[in-house]
Amino acid sequence: MADASENLTSACVMINDLAEMLEGTRRRTLLGIAQVVMLGELAVNQMLDDLVSVN
Repeated sequence: MADASENLTSACVMINDLAEMLEGTRRRTLLGIAQVVMLGELAVNQMLDDLVSVN
């Protein structure tokens, strides 16, 4: 789970870096994808928190 969180964080950074190079609809599309990735990251982090609190 920790690896998944780090991978999602890296993906979000890469997407945002790429989005900065674009304009218009392509930029907005990438920023939308970045938001979906961030939501995945939040879900993974919540699961990690839940696992830590159970143990």
